[in-house]
Amino acid sequence: MGWITSTGVAALGAAFMLSAGCTLTPDADGRTSSPQKVSIAEFGDGGQLKERVTVDRIAKTDEEWRKLLTPEQFEVARQEGTERAFTGAYWDHHEEGIYRCVCCGTALFRSGTKFDSGTGWPSFYEPIAQENVELKSDHSFGMSRTEVLCKRCDAHLGHVFDDGPQPTGLRYCINSASLTFVKKGETSSPAASGTPRETAVLGGGCFWCLEAVFEELQGVESVVSGYSGGKVPNPSYEEVCAGTTGHAEVVEVRFDPAVLSYEDLLRVYFTIHDPTTLNRQGPDVGTQYRSAIFTNSPAQKTTAEKIIREIAEKKVWDDPIVTQVAPLEVFYLAEAYHQDYFQQHPEQGYCRVIIAPKVSKFRKEFSGRLKQ
Repeated sequence: MGWITSTGVAALGAAFMLSAGCTLTPDADGRTSSPQKVSIAEFGDGGQLKERVTVDRIAKTDEEWRKLLTPEQFEVARQEGTERAFTGAYWDHHEEGIYRCVCCGTALFRSGTKFDSGTGWPSFYEPIAQENVELKSDHSFGMSRTEVLCKRCDAHLGHVFDDGPQPTGLRYCINSASLTFVKKGETSSPAASGTPRETAVLGGGCFWCLEAVFEELQGVESVVSGYSGGKVPNPSYEEVCAGTTGHAEVVEVRFDPAVLSYEDLLRVYFTIHDPTTLNRQGPDVGTQYRSAIFTNSPAQKTTAEKIIREIAEKKVWDDPIVTQVAPLEVFYLAEAYHQDYFQQHPEQGYCRVIIAPKVSKFRKEFSGRLKQ
């Protein structure tokens, strides 16, 4: 097992210096008839109404949206897709806070109006403000339904049905992929700020560990656990654990590069797992636990190789780095019970013995970069 050196920590800490508008262009998704100005209600991250404002409608080409969203987010929010039931990050999510549009950051729903509909999708009995959503008749697939859209950017959210609980009797059936959650007491960096969001797909042992750390890093907007790097489509956890799929346990990190650069994200990554042990992290052994960076672009590949050279030159680790760098082919979302695992099960044995010390070490070494 490799060991991180004390001089390596200091060198990496010194290197961890973070650098600190939505363009209104014709949209290519066929919704060009929408007005250029829309009226919405703005809410703080605590859920309090700030003001009602008239703002520019956000319109982008498919190519621009692809750069801002993960493949699943693009398919659902921009192509009117539907995620599989019981797989989204928020269908069984119970934290207090508000849900914003993943595309533009507009406030959409409060946690207090969320209920368990048994459908496998996040369900709410009303939006945070009626003016923040738009309803549209949908006659696709031989059915008559009412589609729910984000008022500001036309993102497809889901559908609304009349079988919900009181006081409204409605069920807003919403895709997790169209939402981003802001926990009560935390601060969001809404996508409406205009800074293109980026995603990083990283493997470094058990995804529970990586997720627990990255969720506390300033600039990170969402972390989901999943599988990548193999050839078996839609693998299950049991299949991946068997070591026969070629997939690694990974996390998909969505972050604001205006707050956290990809370089600095990788610098953190190389301190929270051991990149010198081949196909192993501590007691977890197998190719599914390999150290791996799956890149979304040539630029990410160049940056990853640069940071690996930097880490090696600074002798952050005693032994050679064996981290795989490969282009991302597809990211498969892990089962719902894996999401936010450390938060949901802090007293579980693996969480107490393995994850908690990693989180504690991270908080100490990067105290200035934690979410407030």
